[in-house]
Amino acid sequence: MRVNRILLSSALVVVALVIQVSVLARLHLPGAVPDLMLLTVLGLALVYGHVGGALVGFGAGLLADLAPPADHAAGRYALVLCVIGYLAGLVKPETGQLKSATGPMVVVVAAALGSTLLYAGVGALVGDTAARHVGLGSLLFTAALYDLLLAPFVVPGVMALARRAENDPLAETGSAAKATDISSGWLSGGTGLKIGGQRSGLRVKAARARMARAGRIKGVKRL
Repeated sequence: MRVNRILLSSALVVVALVIQVSVLARLHLPGAVPDLMLLTVLGLALVYGHVGGALVGFGAGLLADLAPPADHAAGRYALVLCVIGYLAGLVKPETGQLKSATGPMVVVVAAALGSTLLYAGVGALVGDTAARHVGLGSLLFTAALYDLLLAPFVVPGVMALARRAENDPLAETGSAAKATDISSGWLSGGTGLKIGGQRSGLRVKAARARMARAGRIKGVKRL
């Protein structure tokens, strides 16, 4: 990943984690907790693609696994967000622009359901049965509902910041300088060809003039 992607992704993930832990987790809503980390990863994956989405998801999930008050095995949420980021990046718009909000909303609902199921499945493999006591159906419904309500305020903003960061001024300056070098090279090449053509024309004219002069001189001598 490029430096601007890493810096922006790190900043957004840290901000999302702080808000997730200090605000959203303390709302004590019924069922699941609105997953701001998931929405941030989705927004970045829809701009960076499947590889970037997987890397961002893994880093964000690992940070959430290690940040207090995490009470699950480290790497569990990293695996979940890595898979979700990869899958979300597969539906990245080819032009980078979203034609409607329907597609992203479907992605948000699918990601909320998929992350909840995957998290519960990985938990079952490591012996965590907390999802059974809460009720998996309630978790799925509330996770999809909360993320869907929060998504319009998060995903478009994250995507806009990611697109703006893609327009790196240093990269633009480098490409502009390269284009200038190339254009100047073409201009100098064209000028060289033009000058060469003019020189050839002058040489031909000078040769014709010498031949005409020699012919006149020969005619005078004959007379």
